[in-house]
Amino acid sequence: MKIDILTLFPEMFETFQTSSILGRAVENELVSIQTHNIRDFALNKHKQADDYPYGGGAGMVMMPQPLSDCISHVLSSYPEEKPKVIYLSPQGKVLTQELAQQFSMESSLVLLCGHYEGIDQRVIDKYVDMEISIGDYILTGGELPAMVLVDCVTRLIPGVLGSSESILEESHSAGLLEYPQYTRPAVYDGQEVPPVLLSGNHKEIENWRRQQSLLNTLRKRPDLLDKGALSKDDSL
Repeated sequence: MKIDILTLFPEMFETFQTSSILGRAVENELVSIQTHNIRDFALNKHKQADDYPYGGGAGMVMMPQPLSDCISHVLSSYPEEKPKVIYLSPQGKVLTQELAQQFSMESSLVLLCGHYEGIDQRVIDKYVDMEISIGDYILTGGELPAMVLVDCVTRLIPGVLGSSESILEESHSAGLLEYPQYTRPAVYDGQEVPPVLLSGNHKEIENWRRQQSLLNTLRKRPDLLDKGALSKDDSL
């Protein structure tokens, strides 16, 4: 997958794309990430990319010219199939695991990071395919949401994680929160690992994990149980 990130602060992504699982995915050429500095496309002497909003009001708005030229430059590298352009915005559709799965099947994505009071609406109308939010709160810019989206999506690409089974068992993948996890030692600080996990009985372990997943969801996110995650065999 190729990901282009349009931002005023490309330096924020330097460590992000070279670390941990994502860094290995980039090194193994499973993912390609390129950042583009929007200021480089500003035509004014001071490389200014924002201005006061028409109609008055607090804050600044990102100008259409640098944004438009930057987006056009990126899209010109895709002569055949135009990639999906996503604007990270608090007004967007909230990112979910289901959306992440859909994005992971794209061959390329273009992520536009807003800042200040947002971007000129004309840019959204002309170029943006979808607005995405990571939650109902406000951040200073779209860089952190872009990182969240990249991390969430790229880990679903085949080969990025070591085991495809781990993806299927994670929280939200099956509409429920994940069951509790334990590792060595079997007894720590007086607390023991549930005996069923040491039994070697895979069917009993599977049943225990399903029950714990249901209980975990009931305690922490009962709203998820209203979305059809329960089967006829489940009991709480």
